[in-house]
Amino acid sequence: MPQQVFINHISAFLPNQPVSNDAMESLLMPVATRPSRVRKLILRSNKISSRYYAIDPETGLASHNNAQLTAEAVRKLGTQTELDTIELLACGTTLPDQIMPNHALMVHGELGIPPCEAIATAGVCLAGTMSLKYVYMAILSGLNSNGVATGSENVSSLLRGHLFTEEMALQGKELEKNPELAFEKDFLRWMLSDGAGAVWMSNKPNSDSGSISLRIDWIHQKSYAGELDTCMYAGAMKMEDGSLRGWREYLPQEWLEHSLFSIKQDVKLLNDKIIEYTVTRPLRELVKQGQVDPEQIDWFLPHYSSGFFRDKVHEGIQLANCDIPQEKWFSNLSTKGNTGSASIYIILEELFSSGRLRKGQRLLCYVPESGRFSTAFMHFTVV
Repeated sequence: MPQQVFINHISAFLPNQPVSNDAMESLLMPVATRPSRVRKLILRSNKISSRYYAIDPETGLASHNNAQLTAEAVRKLGTQTELDTIELLACGTTLPDQIMPNHALMVHGELGIPPCEAIATAGVCLAGTMSLKYVYMAILSGLNSNGVATGSENVSSLLRGHLFTEEMALQGKELEKNPELAFEKDFLRWMLSDGAGAVWMSNKPNSDSGSISLRIDWIHQKSYAGELDTCMYAGAMKMEDGSLRGWREYLPQEWLEHSLFSIKQDVKLLNDKIIEYTVTRPLRELVKQGQVDPEQIDWFLPHYSSGFFRDKVHEGIQLANCDIPQEKWFSNLSTKGNTGSASIYIILEELFSSGRLRKGQRLLCYVPESGRFSTAFMHFTVV
């Protein structure tokens, strides 16, 4: 009998208390003491009502770094004795705390567990599914009997107002002439938030009476970077021809002048291409190959960045001949926020812990990435 892989435990860690729409600007701080002109517009569109930041509300300083957020999620998976048996630790994130060493090594150090294999996966939202797939493949191949995968983000460290103040002063006249430059950067301040999730995987389902596991049936990932320009980026400038010029090609003072390390989004390209390339095209292939039968899907877990895209995702799956009614969808975007590579873990944890899953039910997870347009679908069965 071929080796099988199961998700035995899922955890999520969201730092501090939930932050309401009215409180978020005071916590992130306004840019140049001026309230954002687009905040209410963006929040009305993304339909997020609360989120979490790794910011101490009393001091305004960071309460956790990325490795600490991730370690907290891992600790929630089991006792210290159980964590000491981890064979493989795979950690995905968009923005690690440092350029080197890699994120997984820093998480391993935070945990203080015995020696194990540690691998970091890079990307944007797909960094979390890449780490999950790495552990899945390692167990499937028989190289490991268990492993932990994580997705985490500490994006608030790049969203605070004081990081933009000097740039706004330098570019004041240019921004007045081209307000879309400000929108490109301000847009994401009201879209992204912090959190971490972790899953424990092994080659055996849970043996406890009444305890469920998720059997991983398959994980499908595909990049369309060969067809489209970059859409979401940091540490670079986007040139007129669509290419990126990286931070190492600029002088240190230019890093500040151009706010080179702030996260930027080509909103027009996002709106034009995200559904076609991350929903319709790949899902149509999966339906045609017989890997997805919409009639057999009991739960659809989509990670979309904004409530603005919910109906558009539905239109996209209908075009792929995969009409899963929205009554079968599960999302916690409105209350947990958009946590990038951690989002699918945080969605899965809430459903897994809800008592709503039943033996034999099938879950289809969808995770898009607008960095340069790639996508992932994952299929699980409740056992």
